[in-house]
Amino acid sequence: MDELMRQQAESALGYSFADPSILEQSLIHASASDDRVGSNERLEFLGDAVLGLVTCEMIYDIFPDLLEGEMTKIKSTTVSRRTCAKIAAELGIDEMLVLGKGMLASGKQPPSLAAAALESVTAAIYIDGGFEACRAFLKPLLDPFIRRAARSGHQQNFKSVLQQHTQQTLDATPIYRVYDEQGPDHAKCFRVEVSIEGERHVGEWGQSKKQAEQLAAMTALKEMRLLETDESGELRVVEA
Repeated sequence: MDELMRQQAESALGYSFADPSILEQSLIHASASDDRVGSNERLEFLGDAVLGLVTCEMIYDIFPDLLEGEMTKIKSTTVSRRTCAKIAAELGIDEMLVLGKGMLASGKQPPSLAAAALESVTAAIYIDGGFEACRAFLKPLLDPFIRRAARSGHQQNFKSVLQQHTQQTLDATPIYRVYDEQGPDHAKCFRVEVSIEGERHVGEWGQSKKQAEQLAAMTALKEMRLLETDESGELRVVEA
């Protein structure tokens, strides 16, 4: 990593490394390394744990009245691949990654790549500057996602919200059925509909059965007027 690239990376992260080599390693994907031990994979492993710890600590401090189950839901959303990829993209970490020729030739990279890079950079800061430096780096990034997950009331698990509502109010359980599937075996899409006490709701397509079920549950909640979009464009569960 040359001096200009290092300065750009440190500026984006808001942290100056005493040992720039650990920063460089955190941005080397396994596809660009002759030795996987020299890539960022080990750092991803450590960073995942540090990210989880900081997130749990923040949730514990921000919401002193929440029980373990609710805190776990918020944590799961906050440290999800989707959220981590968003944070990485905001920082530009995804653009800093050193990739092998094969990865570069494949075109658009999956979000999981950016999410893993956030974990490896987190570990690099932890190793270089300690836990306090890592906490200072992560807190402003995680805070809006933690609060958004708590406000939403669903933490992206629409199936859980729908099941809880139907069991409590109707003493019924939603039933999901695959009504159609398209595409080759390696890239199938599924159309799933959910029915509650015989009433079928609009089906939704997803790249996996699980994704289609979540989208179908979300649509059912909207049709039942239990889910709405707030002023900021976020989905929020409406109290029944």
